[in-house]
Amino acid sequence: MKLSRSSGDAASSLHDVGCVLLQPEELAQECRVRLEDLSSLSPSWNRLPRDAYLRDGGRYRFRRHSCFIHERAGLQLVPHRAHWQPTEYNALHGGMERWFEPMTGDVLQAPVWSALISGLAELFARARPVPRWYIEAHQFRIDTAEGIGRPTPEGAHRDGVDYVAVILVNRFNVRGGETRVFEAEGISGVRFTMSAPWTALLLDDAKVIHETTPIQNDGPGGVRDTLVITFRERGFQSPGV
Repeated sequence: MKLSRSSGDAASSLHDVGCVLLQPEELAQECRVRLEDLSSLSPSWNRLPRDAYLRDGGRYRFRRHSCFIHERAGLQLVPHRAHWQPTEYNALHGGMERWFEPMTGDVLQAPVWSALISGLAELFARARPVPRWYIEAHQFRIDTAEGIGRPTPEGAHRDGVDYVAVILVNRFNVRGGETRVFEAEGISGVRFTMSAPWTALLLDDAKVIHETTPIQNDGPGGVRDTLVITFRERGFQSPGV
């Protein structure tokens, strides 16, 4: 398995390999935005509520969650809803409705936010033509103030969607956090550490599984902030669907 590290044709690489890594400038180019405008969203990660659903008893994760539909007419925010996954895809937290606080208006109303999500939706549609995407966006902060922080406490997994974008927003005073991507049907994989803000890993969820290793404090205020966005053709995941 070889990780494509260029956006020369990100959609083709995603279709052929199952994953592609975009550098910050490449993400900005794909979504037709400026990096400084993306960076204007970063302060909102300082205001995330603690994740109250961690079954490992941890207090290291903070998050917000909102849902959207993207089609030809553009991006539409849908009424706030629970995040739900089957246990088939999330053995640790699957099977329960998790009601996280929604993303705040300063993010949702920012033009760069709509451009980012729409740009990714259009990129994924080039890899697989889809008229309508059901999108879930998660702001995550993994904190090391009380010890080890686990970006993926469920371990190596798929998300039960079509495509996933994992975007690094901030990495500060931490060690670890290596990203690992493996073939879903095979033994080949790649591992690397994202370090530059607004680096984006794009995944074909049917072809690969992924995880990020735990992080440890490497100085005061150690955190790792990410934006995870999932794209699904067949509606939002929910019980009985």
